[in-house]
Amino acid sequence: MSHNIPVTDVIDAFVLQGFNFIGQSQDGWFRLQGILTPPEVDKGYEAEIQLDPTFFDLPRIRLLQIPRGLPPTIPHIGADGSLCYLAKGSVVLDIYDPIGQSLACLQRAAVVLGQIINGDLIEDLVEEFFAYWHGLYCFADMQGENLGRQSCIVAQANGNSLWFITDDEARTSKKLNSLSYVITEQTVLTYRVKTSAQPRPLIGQWPPKTVGDILEWQSNLDPRCRRKIHQRLKEGEKRNANGVLIIIESPLLTYGFGVLYDRSSGKRERLSSGKDQSLGLQVIPLSVVRIDDRYIAQRNIPKSKTLAGKNLAIIGCGTIGGYLAEMLVKAGAGTRGGKITLVDFDYLLPQNIGRHRLGFPDLLSNKAKAMSRELKRLAPDIEIRALPVDVRNAQLGKVDLLIDATGEEPLGHWLSEHYPLPTPMVSVWIEGPGTAVRALLRNNPSGACFRCLWHSNRNGDLRSTYDPLPVILAGHGCEGLYVPFPASVSVQAASLGTELILDWINGIYSPALRTRLLDVKQQLFMPDCDPLKDPECPLCH
Repeated sequence: MSHNIPVTDVIDAFVLQGFNFIGQSQDGWFRLQGILTPPEVDKGYEAEIQLDPTFFDLPRIRLLQIPRGLPPTIPHIGADGSLCYLAKGSVVLDIYDPIGQSLACLQRAAVVLGQIINGDLIEDLVEEFFAYWHGLYCFADMQGENLGRQSCIVAQANGNSLWFITDDEARTSKKLNSLSYVITEQTVLTYRVKTSAQPRPLIGQWPPKTVGDILEWQSNLDPRCRRKIHQRLKEGEKRNANGVLIIIESPLLTYGFGVLYDRSSGKRERLSSGKDQSLGLQVIPLSVVRIDDRYIAQRNIPKSKTLAGKNLAIIGCGTIGGYLAEMLVKAGAGTRGGKITLVDFDYLLPQNIGRHRLGFPDLLSNKAKAMSRELKRLAPDIEIRALPVDVRNAQLGKVDLLIDATGEEPLGHWLSEHYPLPTPMVSVWIEGPGTAVRALLRNNPSGACFRCLWHSNRNGDLRSTYDPLPVILAGHGCEGLYVPFPASVSVQAASLGTELILDWINGIYSPALRTRLLDVKQQLFMPDCDPLKDPECPLCH
């Protein structure tokens, strides 16, 4: 132990609470047994508590005596009597106060037990269901609004099976190939069953192992759902499928199970007797987890729009553009009918690798093509196009948003002229040797373009810092001079650009000019603002 309180003192504190030390568990935890008495309840219940010798983890508490009169499905009590009284990670234990912390956990467990007996926590069963279900992963790759017309793919790699639900086998196959999984030839029918009942574990008979167990469990939840499940299982058997996948949609979550039929000749003879042999079939519990593009992009920005369905063009796949392209893909770019176009004629050289999203395997590769391959590896079904040409010779077509990530001022002026409004444009760049990162959105006729900033900065109006930007150059000879800054600066520039682009897709256009000062020795001059057209700008006037 890293503190001065011996384990014996903690055990003695529990002895004073009526618990007796009975030894250690197989994994070395200290076991004590006694009576757990809920507050304001006359009767206590036999329980066992196990203490982590290091006091980093919450004590484990298991009821040895389940209170009588409880319904078959109750919250926070597992089939073996384990009591869930605190969510792991919801509290931080003080390892320097093991006595007080452990006794507080015991007190909390008593309170939760009292609430269970009073029926106060029944809704919590929904939140903790998957902790009891212990299902294999079943990945749902459904691009539609709900599970409509779908099929099941069973794939294997290294002897491990994965189940997939999809409404587009070609799209899902791309994802499987990226995982090195091989699709099996098993014909598994997929059925969707809806229920109004939330899933709750059945105390004493959990988890269900056979079809009969599943049907008995569902009888306690929703008898109509039980009948539907039984009908689907019989239908799959009659259609000579290898198995069926039953997806159960409850109001707040989706779960399921698989059944593989025994098609041996002896089994067929027994089935001909008319007796329902399916009740004894083994079930495979499945936890349905979404892997569709909408879910992946939306999960971390709930209630916000993603970049799905939009046509984006990123000019420059260098130190900013590479990181920016990856962030935009994670925000849904290139999915659900959208497309990303990457434009860069340059090649990845050894001197680029230290602050580029790409690495040594792409050495001497065209940056646009290499980034396209890397993004397809990360998101196999995105729609992406690489143009290994100078943007001045590129045919971009109609785009919903043009993104200048080159950091080259003259090219930024050229893009502002040749792609005027109504095409929105975002410019992202780094100032000085990583002194600041900035991003500008040109989205309305009265707002400044990238060229406008050049005039304003020359007049000292919109500069990022009070003092002049440091001029630091490195390199010599054939390598040429360059401005040194670490990859962290590139990532922060890409992050600022992503923030501005996500605001744009959600209709937030202000502030249009954003600055993040990175050099703590400098003082920010111009806070985030909405600059207007500069009267000297030849592009806007």
